[in-house]
Amino acid sequence: MEKPFLHTGNTREPHPEMNFSTIDCSIIETDHAVTRQTSIMTKTSLYATILPLVACCYAAGAAEHLDAGKAVVEKLHSTLLQVMMEADTLGYSGRVDQLTPVLNETFDFATISRIVTGKHWKLLAEDERSDFIDLFASLSTATYASNFDSYSGEVFETLEVKERRGNLLVKTVILTGEGDRVMLDYLLRNTEDVWQIVNVIADGVSDLSLKRADYTAVIKKQGFYSLITKLHGKVADYGSSDR
Repeated sequence: MEKPFLHTGNTREPHPEMNFSTIDCSIIETDHAVTRQTSIMTKTSLYATILPLVACCYAAGAAEHLDAGKAVVEKLHSTLLQVMMEADTLGYSGRVDQLTPVLNETFDFATISRIVTGKHWKLLAEDERSDFIDLFASLSTATYASNFDSYSGEVFETLEVKERRGNLLVKTVILTGEGDRVMLDYLLRNTEDVWQIVNVIADGVSDLSLKRADYTAVIKKQGFYSLITKLHGKVADYGSSDR
């Protein structure tokens, strides 16, 4: 914000025989009034120039974020579509190999892991957290490789991208070959200027909420390492159907 103009008044020494009269005071007051008016006009003109620029910069920045979020989701969809089309040639292990780097890039598995384990996350040592993140990423990749194992004319479409409390919501739809519509919404979080997915909402059902409820229930009843065993078992089950 611009500092107010400082006015020091009339710096000339008065004539020795002259006293300050009403006219002298009026001149000083008028001088102050003109200065204040000039200051206000200058500020008004400055604000009128700056505000549109600020608005334009904000709009440009917001649009850039929306585009970045859209690009993340569309990269995931493009990879899924390619994997589906080449499913038979790739096989399960080939789909895993192709999906792994893209999922690691587009998903924030660290944040997801922290959320799905609830308050237990704070009790884990750093190496336990790191191992869980790797395991969860492997399970996510295995799940995608198993579920997207064929192509029947599916089409991915991005419908809308909007800001939501500092995050981004990317609304998409999968059009199946039979004409069905599967709504997929992605919630993205910005970490170190990188947008990544932290939740997938399929037809209104939050995957993050389901996993948090499931995982924390297992931890509470059977312990954290029981959950680890179960997740390793799921990854192994997906791998056993190598096709």
